[in-house]
Amino acid sequence: MTVHRARAAAFAAVLTAAALSLTACGSAGSTAKAGDAAKAGTKDAKDATSAADLGGLDGLVAAAKKEGKLHVITLPRDWANYGKIIDGFKAKYGLEVEEENPDGSSQDEINAINSRKGQDRAPDVVDLGSAFALQAVKDGILAPYKVATFDKVPDSMKDATGARVNDYGGYISIGCDAKKIASCPKTFADLLKPEYKGQVALNGNPTKSGSAFGGVYAAALANGGSLDNIQPGIDFFGKLKQSGNFNPVESTPATIEKGETPISIDWSYLNAGYSDQFKDKGVDWKVSIPVDGSYAQFYNQAINKWAPHPAAARLWQEYLFSAEGQNLFLGGYATPSTFEALKKAGTLDAAAAAKLPAVEKPFTNFPTVDQINAAKKVVTENWTKAIAG
Repeated sequence: MTVHRARAAAFAAVLTAAALSLTACGSAGSTAKAGDAAKAGTKDAKDATSAADLGGLDGLVAAAKKEGKLHVITLPRDWANYGKIIDGFKAKYGLEVEEENPDGSSQDEINAINSRKGQDRAPDVVDLGSAFALQAVKDGILAPYKVATFDKVPDSMKDATGARVNDYGGYISIGCDAKKIASCPKTFADLLKPEYKGQVALNGNPTKSGSAFGGVYAAALANGGSLDNIQPGIDFFGKLKQSGNFNPVESTPATIEKGETPISIDWSYLNAGYSDQFKDKGVDWKVSIPVDGSYAQFYNQAINKWAPHPAAARLWQEYLFSAEGQNLFLGGYATPSTFEALKKAGTLDAAAAAKLPAVEKPFTNFPTVDQINAAKKVVTENWTKAIAG
């Protein structure tokens, strides 16, 4: 893995500090106080906007246990340490967790919310890329909820109502199997070299996948584009396809292990995790964060407005944003949104923080809602045409 240990600890601080400039996500309101006895326990779980509405955390736990289970969707166990997070939640609260479609996309999650209203198999919670989360808030399909640590998340990293909150993030990176590739690419410019014919893959389709969308945004920044102009990123992948270097196979752990996608553009925490996952399986997975296309993003946690298990959904949120949950994300090479608060409180997993990949060129200006929506529209309209043929 291309990880510079001495500089790795600065990665999270850079990413969380940079996220403070994201003005489009709104500023936060104040968290409901746990001691508000007048409201404690007076609401149904589906209407609760904080644990106080159910009598505090103990009341929330009791309500969740009565429901008995949580239904999650598109959470791969090797994505940002979700396997350990799900197992930790089950062990802590004794709830069943139904896991569905782990290799799905952010759009699949939104589709499931909209198509399964009133059904027990609807997802209780979703984990969405920014472009999809912001649209979901606008569409009114997410439930407002503020966890106990809501005030620990920077204002710029959450919706004021708690309808969606940044939980973990990372940089777009280039992963490469050094046993199959003689010289691994480190920049987007490198990816056009003829020796990479048929070997460069994305994690999904950018019209549906947050990670692939991030890859196109990064490519745009590497090729004269901007947060207002993602078209150069689409054009770059068009050139990659014309050169024969683009591999249309969706990059997954299985395709990496089989050697089908020896070069993968994906989030840094996924590529870094693969380095650990496959080191005993004959895959020497190297990771580089390209200096010519530096782009970072946080993912968002949210609750389905029509969650069939509303108390369990809210308890899941509490767990993810607790010190335990946030440090579990960090253990999966992802930067938790409460990194600075954990560090200040002395509860940060320092050993895990020291293993984060280093960044040569920090990304410091996150796109606004309008920029993301405009970029998503351009990708939706032009992606298929660019890589066709």
